[in-house]
Amino acid sequence: MASLVPRLLGRRTLQPAVALRSPRDPWMRFHGANPPRPCPLFRPSPGVDGCARAARRWWFLSPVRHGSTAVTLNTDGGFARFSVGDPGPNQNGGQNQPPAKKKMSKKSKVNQLKWYRLKAKKKMKSPNPEVRIRYKLGKAKRKEEWLIEKLRKYEAPRAPELVHDPEILTEEEKFYLKRTGEKKKNYVPVGRRGVFGGVVLNMHLHWKKHETMQVVCKPCRPGQVYEYAEELARLSKGTVIDIKPNNTIIFYRGKNYVQPKVMSPPDTLSKQKALEKYRYEQSLEHTSKFVEQLEQELEDYQKHVALFKKREGAISEQISNEDSAVDDLTTNSDTD
Repeated sequence: MASLVPRLLGRRTLQPAVALRSPRDPWMRFHGANPPRPCPLFRPSPGVDGCARAARRWWFLSPVRHGSTAVTLNTDGGFARFSVGDPGPNQNGGQNQPPAKKKMSKKSKVNQLKWYRLKAKKKMKSPNPEVRIRYKLGKAKRKEEWLIEKLRKYEAPRAPELVHDPEILTEEEKFYLKRTGEKKKNYVPVGRRGVFGGVVLNMHLHWKKHETMQVVCKPCRPGQVYEYAEELARLSKGTVIDIKPNNTIIFYRGKNYVQPKVMSPPDTLSKQKALEKYRYEQSLEHTSKFVEQLEQELEDYQKHVALFKKREGAISEQISNEDSAVDDLTTNSDTD
């Protein structure tokens, strides 16, 4: 084996064989095309030196990566996180994220609710009337704020109003239209939901065959019928002829009336949302009355306490004066 080593080392390395050239090479050189590169059939093994040269070549030709490769430890949120590279700013504009809320178990939630109920029960059964009134007042005010926030969601944004020129009617025309509207029986009810898209739609459907129509408002608070008349005139582009004492409005469609393509205005509520808004308004009205009542009760109680303290102070002062008078008499009798 040792005798074979010098022979193997003395051999010459194999030269790469040149691939056969195609007979079209002269024609390609004549036309200016580059001849194909010869393809070696045999490649010698690179060896240790070849591998080292290839590694150095890869190292220098590889793209340069900027930034440090320092390992950083992040312990936010109670967990250890390792990151390699330059710690850049957070995704939320460089601000630290708030710590995640710890999830509560079902038993802890039940215990917390029990504690709140026990605390409220103690306040409700307190012997001090002021504590009871203040607890009810705080609870009512929180409910009032919650209802106001709910009602803000039902405020439909008003669309830009188009230029509408109302027709000018003479007194004779108004009288004729008023009598016509009173004789006819076609009407549109406005109930607890108030003015919504369905009311305007029914008005246009009536105006398809009738010039006048009645809008009956029930239930209606005092003075609310005028608000309904103004709102319906804006949405339907009709003319108000008369408002009766029984909360009935007579509308006239106009001389040059053309039925619109969209008879229900887009800036109105649907039937379901109008009912939800009515319920929240009713609850807000009753809650506001209850808050006023509790504030009056608290004020009366404080006046009563101040008056009681004043009387108690006057009685104690009178007793002290009597005691001082008795002491003076005793001292005078002793001197005599």
